[in-house]
Amino acid sequence: MKPGMGENRAAGRCRVVHLGRYGYREAWALQERLVELRAGALVPDTLLLLSHPPVITIGRQGTRANILVDGEVLARAGIEIHETDRGGDVTYHGPGQLVAYAVLDLGWHGRDLHRLIFNYEEVVIRVLHRYGVKGCRLEKHPGVWVEGRKIGAVGVAVRNWVCYHGFAVNIDPDMTHFSYILPCGIRESGVTSLARVSGRPVAEAGVAQVVAEVFGEVFGREMVTGYAPEELWAGVRFEP
Repeated sequence: MKPGMGENRAAGRCRVVHLGRYGYREAWALQERLVELRAGALVPDTLLLLSHPPVITIGRQGTRANILVDGEVLARAGIEIHETDRGGDVTYHGPGQLVAYAVLDLGWHGRDLHRLIFNYEEVVIRVLHRYGVKGCRLEKHPGVWVEGRKIGAVGVAVRNWVCYHGFAVNIDPDMTHFSYILPCGIRESGVTSLARVSGRPVAEAGVAQVVAEVFGEVFGREMVTGYAPEELWAGVRFEP
């Protein structure tokens, strides 16, 4: 696909790629390459859906002081630590949590980071609603909350007006691992999961499908599924 070719025709579409279990460092590198390609109009907007092996990430406003246990405890639990370039503080990712990384050209989405975060929260709130759970925002803290406990985290980075990173939804992770950190540096609240608040098992694959659908609703995009990871660099499906 030639640079810029079909860009106007493809502007209303976003491809969805399911990566399954994927390492944090590898996912970060993948996003960085996609950011460069998206900035050059070589690929369309892309939504990556995945889960990570256990990992604690520290954002640009974060501090290791919000990790509450020592390295030996984390090593026994198989939890890595990575400092990252997203906004925010300390967050945990692991199996049972769906992570959505969106590489979007913000020229098509208003170039407004507050709006972007609001929309990510809106996606999570609508997804929870599909499962009969009422999520809400808190004025001073990004993310989505259920009865005062955090269920969805948001963290973004932007380069050349292309955003990356995104949001995560706790489906049924090992909640013990959250006790090893002060999530997002917030002392006055805890963390919960969709399985816990709904009182029933929740299939991660089903949540991923709902997230992709709702993402299209909120961002006004036609979500194109069926992409394999090896097709990430191809935009040919967006040609007429």
